Amino acid sequence: MTHAYDETYLDLAMRNLGEAFDYAANACGIPPDGFAALFLSGGTAEQFQKGNPKFLVGLSGTELAMEILEKSGLSLSFPEPQTAYDDSPEYWCGWILAYYQWKSGRRFKDILAAIPMREIEKLYGTLHEASEDKFVEAAEAIRARKQAVTKLQRQRKRLRYSQRDLAERSGVNLRTLQQYELGTKDLRRAAVDSVLALASVLGCSIEDLLE
Repeated sequence: MTHAYDETYLDLAMRNLGEAFDYAANACGIPPDGFAALFLSGGTAEQFQKGNPKFLVGLSGTELAMEILEKSGLSLSFPEPQTAYDDSPEYWCGWILAYYQWKSGRRFKDILAAIPMREIEKLYGTLHEASEDKFVEAAEAIRARKQAVTKLQRQRKRLRYSQRDLAERSGVNLRTLQQYELGTKDLRRAAVDSVLALASVLGCSIEDLLE
């Protein structure tokens, strides 16, 4: 794979994005999900993934965070930077995100659409002491699972119902139905009435819907 920038810059890029997420969370009170949204919307993510030297290594992590926050239009006075960054979960989230983007060649936008920062945070406990490639393996497995067609989706498409059709016929909330199909919510933990309603509308058994 051809990477957008040379591996020589990778370590500094990882540290800077880690520091940016740490500073946003622990100095400015902006959680990783919120900061990631600002990172994407302000265009900084696109410049970072292209290897623009200014955003990659030309700024410190704190300066990078400030740039992102200033672009967002938020009105706040910037606190002093933290002195130790590498022990926080937020630092690890930014650090490993930079590595995964470089290694995979995917856009930050696509990565975070499949694996939001809140899900990356959940992996901190088990993976923060593992190799970076262990995270890549886990992230790729999550992507593959989410992209797989679920039994519920297969049954719905068999009858040519849209998600809205099925939601209205079954009484299951549309957003909840979408989460069941994506696998971000486990249908096995749904209320029995909801699963029965889905099975009834789709003309199948409950077993035909559960993964």
